[in-house]
Amino acid sequence: MYADLSIKEYLKQTASAAPVPGGGSVAALGASLAAALAGMVAGLTVGRKGFEAVEQRMKETAAAAADLLNRCVEDIDRDPDAYRQVLAAYRLPKDSAAEKAARSRAIQAAMKQAALVPLALAERVQQILDLAGDVVKKGNPNAVSDGAVAAMMARSAGLAAICNVRINLTSVQDADFVEKITRKIERLEKELVNREKEILGGLP
Repeated sequence: MYADLSIKEYLKQTASAAPVPGGGSVAALGASLAAALAGMVAGLTVGRKGFEAVEQRMKETAAAAADLLNRCVEDIDRDPDAYRQVLAAYRLPKDSAAEKAARSRAIQAAMKQAALVPLALAERVQQILDLAGDVVKKGNPNAVSDGAVAAMMARSAGLAAICNVRINLTSVQDADFVEKITRKIERLEKELVNREKEILGGLP
C-alpha cells in the first residue's frame, strides 16, 4: 500500500495526524534507499575499465543489493500492518473472563510480532552496510560519496528500527522473549555504529 505511493503522497501521509506510516515504515524506506545506492555504485563499477578484478564481486553486490531492496520495500508496509494487528487485538471484546484471556493472548502475540518486524529490518540493514562497505572500498571511486551515503542511511535506518523494537518490547510480558531480543538489538546496535565508522574512516 504505502510502498506503491508516490514520494510526495507518502510524505504527505507521513506528515498527517494518522499514526501510520510512522517511524518503522520510514526506517524501512531509509533502508531501501541505502540498498538502492549500494546497488547503484556496484552497477557503476561493473563493465568499467580498470575494475576487471572486482567485476564479479560487484555483480554479486548489485544482485544482493537488489534483493535487500525488495525486502526493505516490503517492510515499508509490514510495519504498519503489525501496528494494525496490535490495534485489532486491543479492540477485541473483554466482557467475560474468557474474552479477557483471549484478548490478552492476542495482544501479547501482536506485540511480539511488532517487535520482530523492525528486528528483521535491522538485521537486513546489517547486510546493506556490508554491501556499502564493499562499494566504498572496491567500487568506482567517482561514486564513493554515494556509497558513503548508503552506509549513513543504513546505519540510521538500523538504529531507528532498533528504537522501535525497544519501544514494543516494553509491552511484552514474556521475560525470556524480552531478554533474548534485547541481547540481539544491543549487539546489533554496536555493530551498526562500529561498521559505519569503519566504512567512513578512510574517506577524505
